[in-house]
Amino acid sequence: MYSTLISVDQLKALQARGSRLMIFDCSFDLMNPAAGEEQYRKEHIPGAVYANLDSSLSDKGVVDPDGTHHPHPDAASGGRHPLPSREKFAMWLSSVGFANDMQAVVYDRNGANYCGRLWWMLKWAGHDAVAALDGGLQAWQAAGGAVTGRQEPSHFQSNFALGAPLRSLATSDDVLGRLGGQGQTLIDARATPRFKGEVEPLDPVAGHIPGALNRPFSQNMGPDGKFKSPALLKAEFEALLGGRDPATVVHHCGSGVSALPNVIAMEVAGFRPTALYAGSWSEWCRDASRPVEKG
Repeated sequence: MYSTLISVDQLKALQARGSRLMIFDCSFDLMNPAAGEEQYRKEHIPGAVYANLDSSLSDKGVVDPDGTHHPHPDAASGGRHPLPSREKFAMWLSSVGFANDMQAVVYDRNGANYCGRLWWMLKWAGHDAVAALDGGLQAWQAAGGAVTGRQEPSHFQSNFALGAPLRSLATSDDVLGRLGGQGQTLIDARATPRFKGEVEPLDPVAGHIPGALNRPFSQNMGPDGKFKSPALLKAEFEALLGGRDPATVVHHCGSGVSALPNVIAMEVAGFRPTALYAGSWSEWCRDASRPVEKG
């Protein structure tokens, strides 16, 4: 079972053995939401299922003309990409034929920015056998892996059964209630100019949650597009934490998506699983009573 990262060679070995697995292409572009699926249709790993961030991995409910989101009442978080309920997510997994005895392999062509969402959601659904393809589609192609533009055949409906959550989901109330306390260390994965409030291209308010530390998610990758070594990641996170207890970490970003490479990186580094505030800045800043910090 692979539960954090899987290399191209390891994936090819699983395929050669005929292992029960399903590959998911999670490619996406926040600025052009149709682009990811278009890229998938042109080139993807043979057999891969497309997982759309907006329609499959989020429960957006109703969107007003001004862009305000009103999540469905049963959504598990707010923000620009509200988490669907675990039950709704299980229905989607079943609809694409994913079963509890399968190894899931998730990838994108965006530096693990989007496939981490499905990785985390499967853990949250109680499924531990999920790994991100290290280096994404680029690593697959560089190693001579085949790609196709064919339309994949539909899979038979399965009956994915939810298990106890294997990862922790923090709410806005959780974060607010522990703000400034020693029991919570916030790590924000957004680019530093957004974190500082110098620019804000997506949300109505600029800045960050008071006391948060900043680690842009791209810092987890080496020049080859793969995750840095466990030892290097461990050293970098320890330097960032500055003596704070790693067990208190709650990750977030703009909408609970790009925080996930930080979550994965901490586990690659050998830290125990940490929490995710999925609503993130996009949920936090919509309530004017919540404090905001800049700089």
